[in-house]
Amino acid sequence: MQKIIECIPNFSEGRNTAVIDAIQTAIAATAGIHILDRHSDEDHNRSVITFIGSPEAVAQAAFSAIEIAAELIDLDKHRGEHPRIGATDVVPFVPISGVTMEECVELARSLGKRVGEELGIPVYLYENAATRPDRKNLEKIRKGEYEKLKEIIQDRVPDFGPACMGTAGATVIGARPPLIAYNVYLSTDDVSIAKNIARSVRQSSGGLPHVKALGMLVEGRAQVSMNLTDYTKTPIAQVVEAIRHEAEGYGVSLHHSELVGLIPQAALVDAAQWYLQLDPFESGQILETRMYFALSEEPSFLEKLSAGTPTPGGGSSAAYAGAMGAALVAMVAHLTMGKKKYAQVKDRMSEIVDRADEIRSSLEQAVVLDAQAFDTVMKAYRMPKGSTAEEEARAEAIEQATRGAAIVPLQVARNAVEVFEMANEVAERGNINAISDAGTAALMARASFNAARLNVEINAREISEGKLAKGWIEEIEDLKEKIKASESRLRNTLDERAGLAL
Repeated sequence: MQKIIECIPNFSEGRNTAVIDAIQTAIAATAGIHILDRHSDEDHNRSVITFIGSPEAVAQAAFSAIEIAAELIDLDKHRGEHPRIGATDVVPFVPISGVTMEECVELARSLGKRVGEELGIPVYLYENAATRPDRKNLEKIRKGEYEKLKEIIQDRVPDFGPACMGTAGATVIGARPPLIAYNVYLSTDDVSIAKNIARSVRQSSGGLPHVKALGMLVEGRAQVSMNLTDYTKTPIAQVVEAIRHEAEGYGVSLHHSELVGLIPQAALVDAAQWYLQLDPFESGQILETRMYFALSEEPSFLEKLSAGTPTPGGGSSAAYAGAMGAALVAMVAHLTMGKKKYAQVKDRMSEIVDRADEIRSSLEQAVVLDAQAFDTVMKAYRMPKGSTAEEEARAEAIEQATRGAAIVPLQVARNAVEVFEMANEVAERGNINAISDAGTAALMARASFNAARLNVEINAREISEGKLAKGWIEEIEDLKEKIKASESRLRNTLDERAGLAL
């Protein structure tokens, strides 16, 4: 069974889309990561991004997100309704398939150690990863928020990192079962009613099991903001009815509700079954469950590429070429694994298949992400500039968007180099009958790298921070040398094994 972990980091930014775009791009640039959802709330000034992947990929994506959030979010300037102590406020790992809770705990602790050591950010472990009982509950760790924690951090020593904070604040990392983030809005602006109802329904005050709740004012309306930590024990319908009952006692009603992030389908089916009193009922009776495959087809990538629109363009093409190279590497490895003649390299070929598939998946996502990143840049350029304030906001948006636009091709370039190296290995040790395919994989990787390189270089010219741009160019030059070395190695292999010229 494939090992899959879900990660749902919460970031203290819900208004500046360029910042959230940059964080999302950093996450998606990690090979093997699939982004499932992004939710931003301006009143909370908070965003939640949901993604899945292998344990290693999820940990790397989370680290990349924490790193860029620390660069772009200043907690001294942050204001919002939702409690927070950090730019990346909380990072939970959730086991989905083929992974135990213990493995998620180990992953959380390993990431916490790395964040503390490499980024100098204080890290607190919570839920199942907590190392002490008083830190199991997130609310206790976050008590007093960023402003108070700055004053008392010497007494509330973190699990990892320094006992002092910069403008990125601190980060809480842990492991937990799936939960539902769910908010109910009331037909009143009296926040005291929401706070009283929250106190009545939450477990810590003697209310419903597996319910955490706060009352706050959002968009001029009282809101009961909740985390439902086990919907199988306390169904979402039961929670809604409890709030409805409490609200009636104050002479108010439920206005509407909202989800933050994703919800298991089973939770919605359970609510529908409860309200409609469906008995008996099977999930197979849902029309969409039967209609698993989409009835309409998306235009192909090549059709989109030729459409005469700015996106997708060269950056997406770079990722597409790299994905084809990775797919060819996997193909050659598969063709090698089934042959007795190559039994001694079977295990290594299996490893190459797994890694090539991860990179292919990441590059497939980069095809879309590159187009989205460029669209964000264009959106920033279209911002008004009629006043000094507007000019400054526009310049900042362009800067942040351009940084985000460079992250995708830079990761594509890194992946392309790795694909070339794997292509070399399958050319040297793989099935001789597929050596031309291995060579083609390498050439696709080379094309991918060179195309991505052009995109990084053009973006580097557009940002004001010279140190960052210089770092990009230096890394590209290092990768270029690796490509040259790989080309020389491939040229010798093709000549010696098959009499082919590169």
